Amino acid sequence: MNIVLLGYMGCGKSTIGKKLAQERQLQFYDLDNLIENQEGQAISKLFETKGELYFRKREAQLLRRFISKNDNYILSLGGGTPCYANNMDFLLEQKLQTVYLKAHLKTLIGRLQEEKEQRPLISRFDESELTEFIAKHLFERRFFYEKAEMHLSIDEKGVQKSVLELEKLLF
Repeated sequence: MNIVLLGYMGCGKSTIGKKLAQERQLQFYDLDNLIENQEGQAISKLFETKGELYFRKREAQLLRRFISKNDNYILSLGGGTPCYANNMDFLLEQKLQTVYLKAHLKTLIGRLQEEKEQRPLISRFDESELTEFIAKHLFERRFFYEKAEMHLSIDEKGVQKSVLELEKLLF
């Protein structure tokens, strides 16, 4: 079983993915971590030193390599991964289960406001700037996210309830 979790940053892809992998005895991988390990530096540093174009190219390469060489896993994508390099279409062509962890703007703002310091992309924004940034990104990315085979709303749910609902969808 190969499961790919996608959605906007802060929707719980890594947290829910790790918990589900633990309960289902599957391997969990985070594409951002795989990229950082391969490149030897943080994604924020890659953006800064080599630019977004380089990052998106490497992201697509590593995604394709990972999918071709692995089995029985849960993979959490970066928030932008489905939106570039035909990655979403590639994923849909594979024998994978793609799940969009969907969160409303209000949920994401609440979560990301608390995590701003750990997320260089949004650390400099005040609350109104953060709201505008997330709303714009969601609008741009929703088209790609909604291509996923399954959708799970995570609003007002804890990790355990989200994992239980995800298990019902998948198994």
